[in-house]
Amino acid sequence: MRGLGGSAAASLLRLRHNPLTDLVTPSRCLASSAHGLAETGPTVKLLIGGDFVESKTTRWIDVKSPATQEVLSRLPLTTMSEFNGAVESAKAAFPKWRDTPIPTRTRVMLKYQELIRDNMDSLAESVTAEQGKTLSDAKGDVFRGLEVVEAACGIAPFLMGEVLENVASGIDCKSVRQPLGVVGGICPFNFPAMVPLWMIPMAVTSGNTMVLKPSERDPGAAMMLADLAQQAGLPKGVLNIVHGTHDVVNYMLDHPDIKAISFVGSDQAGRYIYSRGCANGKRVQSNMGAKNHMVIMPDADVDTTVKALAGAAFGAAGQRCMAISAAVFVGGFERWKQPLLDVARGLKVTAGFEPSCDVGPLISPESKARCERLIQAGIDQGATCVLDGRHVKVGQTRLGA
Repeated sequence: MRGLGGSAAASLLRLRHNPLTDLVTPSRCLASSAHGLAETGPTVKLLIGGDFVESKTTRWIDVKSPATQEVLSRLPLTTMSEFNGAVESAKAAFPKWRDTPIPTRTRVMLKYQELIRDNMDSLAESVTAEQGKTLSDAKGDVFRGLEVVEAACGIAPFLMGEVLENVASGIDCKSVRQPLGVVGGICPFNFPAMVPLWMIPMAVTSGNTMVLKPSERDPGAAMMLADLAQQAGLPKGVLNIVHGTHDVVNYMLDHPDIKAISFVGSDQAGRYIYSRGCANGKRVQSNMGAKNHMVIMPDADVDTTVKALAGAAFGAAGQRCMAISAAVFVGGFERWKQPLLDVARGLKVTAGFEPSCDVGPLISPESKARCERLIQAGIDQGATCVLDGRHVKVGQTRLGA
C-alpha cells in the first residue's frame, strides 16, 4: 500500500498484492477511456443489468486520495437516461427474484460472505486509498459490513408473517411480509464498505431489487462489493450501481418505480431526502448525524478513560456519527487534562496506509478548512485550545491540502 505516493500506482486496481485483480478487472469496474486518461486515472463504471458499463455522460468528477490529493479515478455523473435504465433493469429482475425461494437467496449470501472474507485486505486497501482511514480501521469497516451479510444468511425467520385466529366471530387475521420491489440506497463517504453492506444484503435477501448510489468521494469499495455479489450468484439486474451527486439523488427520490430508500449521512441531506422521498409516497429510512457526549465520572479509571476518549474522539479523524464531540468531566477537568494531553500528543498523524498511522487525513481540503474554522470560532468565543492540531505537516506534505 505504500505505492499511494506514486502517480499511477495509487489507482484502485493497481494496489499491490490485490487478490481482486482477476476478479475486478479494469475492463469491468474501472476502465481507461477518452474520458479517463492515464494522467487522471481510470473511469469508474456503472453497473446496469449485470454489466459494468461506461457512462455516456459529459460530466465527471475526480476521486482523490485524501492523503496526497492525487487523482485515483474519475467518476461519472449518471445521466437521467442511464439512471432510468438502472431502475428498469431492477424492475425487470424483480418478479423472478421475488419468486426465488428464500433458501436460494440466502445461499447467495453464504457465498458472498466467503468472498468478502477472502478479499478483505483488498477491500480495506481500497477504503484507505479513497477514504483515508487507517488500514486497521478500514478492515473494521469491511468486517462490520460482513456481519450484516452473515445476519442476512439467517433472515428467514424475520420474513415470516403472522396468523391470529378468531380475532372476531368467524374472522381470522393473517399478515404476510412481501418484498416491496425496487429500492434505493444512498451511501456516505465515511464508511464506503460498511454502509453498502448495511443495505445490499438485507434488501436483496428479502426479495427486493436495488439501485445503489455510493458516495462520489470513494466509490471503489462499493464497486468491488457489487462485483463480488455477482460472483456469489446474485442474478443480473438485482443490484445496480449509479454514481453522482444531487441530481442523481433527486432522480432516486422522484422515480415512481422506486418504492423505498435507505440513506446514511448528514442531518441536512437526511432531512431533505426524508421530506422529498415521503412526499413522493416512498418509505424512507434516514440515518443522520449525531451529537455525542461522553460523561466521565470522578471515580473512572484514568488510563482506561483517556484512551477510550481519545479513540472515540479522534479515531477516523472524527468522521463517524458515533464520534465523541463533547466530553463532560463531572467534578472538574484538571485531573484529566495532562493524561489526556499525553495520549493525544502521542497519536501519529500521517497517511492511512502508513503502518504507524493513528489518525489519517480528513476526506477533503474543504472538510479540513471547515474543522479549522470551527476550532477558531470556539477560540473566538472564549474556549482555551490546550493542544492545537491545525496545520499539521507530515514530512513535506500537508495532509488534505
